[in-house]
Amino acid sequence: MLSLPHSPLPLPPHSRSPLAHPAPGLTRNLLLGPLIALLLALIAGVAPARAQDSRAQDGSGTLLLLRIEGGAPVEAPRLKADAAITVSGPTARATITQAFRNTTSEWVEGTYLFPLPEDAAVDTMKLVVGDRVIVADIRERAAARRVYEAAKAEGKAAALTEQQRPNLFTNAVANIGPGETVLVQIAYQQPVRSSAGTYALRLPTVAAPRYSPAPPAVMAVVERGAADPVPDRETIAAPVLDPARHAPSNPLTLTIDLKAGFTLGRVRSATHAVRIEELSASERRITLADGATAADRDFELTWTAAPSEAPSIGLFRERVAGAEAVLAVVTPPETASPAASVPRDVVFVIDNSGSMGGASMRQAKASLLIGLDRLGAHDRFNVIRFDHSFDTLFPDLVPADAHHLMRAKSFVAGLQASGGTEMLAPLQAALRDATPEETGRLRQVVFLTDGAIGNEAQIFSAIATERGRSRLFMVGIGSAPNGYLMRHAAELGQGSFTQIDTPDQVTERMRALLVKLESPAVTDLTATFSEPGIDVTPTRLPDLYRGEPLTLSARMGQARGTLTLTGRIGGQPWQTQLHLDAAQDGTGIGKLWARTKIAEAETARLTGGLTAEAADAAILRLALDHGLTTRLTSLVAVEATPRRPAGMRLASTELPLNLPAGWDFETVFGTQDEATQLPRPPRQRRAAAPATQIAATQAVALPQTATDFEIRAWLGALLLALGLVLSRRRLAA
Repeated sequence: MLSLPHSPLPLPPHSRSPLAHPAPGLTRNLLLGPLIALLLALIAGVAPARAQDSRAQDGSGTLLLLRIEGGAPVEAPRLKADAAITVSGPTARATITQAFRNTTSEWVEGTYLFPLPEDAAVDTMKLVVGDRVIVADIRERAAARRVYEAAKAEGKAAALTEQQRPNLFTNAVANIGPGETVLVQIAYQQPVRSSAGTYALRLPTVAAPRYSPAPPAVMAVVERGAADPVPDRETIAAPVLDPARHAPSNPLTLTIDLKAGFTLGRVRSATHAVRIEELSASERRITLADGATAADRDFELTWTAAPSEAPSIGLFRERVAGAEAVLAVVTPPETASPAASVPRDVVFVIDNSGSMGGASMRQAKASLLIGLDRLGAHDRFNVIRFDHSFDTLFPDLVPADAHHLMRAKSFVAGLQASGGTEMLAPLQAALRDATPEETGRLRQVVFLTDGAIGNEAQIFSAIATERGRSRLFMVGIGSAPNGYLMRHAAELGQGSFTQIDTPDQVTERMRALLVKLESPAVTDLTATFSEPGIDVTPTRLPDLYRGEPLTLSARMGQARGTLTLTGRIGGQPWQTQLHLDAAQDGTGIGKLWARTKIAEAETARLTGGLTAEAADAAILRLALDHGLTTRLTSLVAVEATPRRPAGMRLASTELPLNLPAGWDFETVFGTQDEATQLPRPPRQRRAAAPATQIAATQAVALPQTATDFEIRAWLGALLLALGLVLSRRRLAA
């Protein structure tokens, strides 16, 4: 049983409804103007920082949810999940089973927001009701939603899986009978990541609350159609449990069958206690040591090859639908070069918003301090911190001498987590290059954040258009970072992504990142196939840093001929050639190729490489051909026979999520007293004060990372005043 909450469950701020568009006659009608302005002010003013009326309590010690059609409250469905993952060389196949249990005497619909790996190719969903298994169909998103809603209204068991982001999905399950448990089983394919000889598999388990910048509310009132930076903010929000008032929910069990394809060395998890069973020299079975575990942090498993067993080249193929898909993983040699001493300009950006409170803030500060210590005598640097505002420590890049480094370290030490996560402005400031002509210096941006935002598209567009000669290195901090944002931002920024889950990883992983920054990149990479008509992805090969492998996939009629990779390491030519007919058999490679092609089309749509219509057509064709869930397609499963009795009402709710481990609830969501204060407007300033003064000035009035209540109240008052002024002018006329 969930413990009785002392206050309603909070919803992330982006779940608050945006200001409505006004009536066309707002500025013309004598009476209607002030009335509508007053109404907008009231809408803005009463929007609570916490959902005040979406939950009910009856003293029974259980979490209760209101019926969608009114009536007495009912208990929320219980959820538990099981993950079964098989790793086969460079790919992994995962099956996630979610069990929805209705403990009441009512008919219930449950909706659950959950994360998956950002590069997962989701291709299967099954609904299991008793001994009946209903296999889902892939359909265009709107059509799938219509099928689901019709089945729900008819009383049929139904399930709908929709992608909200490449790493964020929802499952809706309709008509769960009294006392019944139904299963939704999702399967996906994903690549295994590797870097510097370490292979990694990651399973996100909780969708962290995301900050969504408020829509341009004033413009939305004056001009219809003003762009909302997060137009789907309602779909990426879910209730969040306060760990001080609720025991963790949504228990997870996990089994991984690891078939590495080479003799294994060390196998470990830094995020969870695990049991490791040795099946052979190249195979292990991994389970959670504590059995069912709360879904409140990402699970990560890493493994290495035994000494002298690490492959430098991996080449795999799979025959699918009359063609062959090929996956190549090539690790260039670690060649020393004089280019390693090229002077650098490094801009460090650190997120100190509310979601970074607690362990995340400590890890981010420790990581940045390590980065400062690695700067060389010929390097220049600056530091930017941000929440709902941002500061630049120095007016421009400064030498990495003892004086400036001491000031920077004092500045970093004084940072505290609070406020919202307005990432766009500090990112643009970091990418702004005052000396683009200084091509003899490497320009690098190191960005430390948990990425808990909803406006990823804005961020990607800014990187693509404003990156210039900078290279962007993303450092994911905390137990549940937004991997989609972090990895894709690094790819667009031609840098790399480093994840730091726990404090004991800070030194090791930051050192590995900084070595990459100090090392020459493999540049000018090209891939050439001897056979014509090859569809390869990525089409533009990235720069590579020390230990970073190149992964590319291709589709062709038959895997034959050669693939030649050429580039430069520290100014010296480098080349390797692969014979495609020597590729080993692999699984799921065709799905991964299609998933990567879809990601490329999404990027082209955001950056202007393709029109929205052309990108959507390409995405839809790939998704339907390969049965993949995307922004434009969904999986829907419907039982043939109605089961909910005619006239019996249906209760509908979102299932609550755990707060990610290490997050501080009040720092993220604030308190009722704090929710009445107005924030200072977003701004930039130069942090020239001593560290003690800097720390004091950062005591902002808006501690909630994801709350826009105060902004709405301020806008409401402004609109009210505007309406009164217009009314008086009309009277004077």
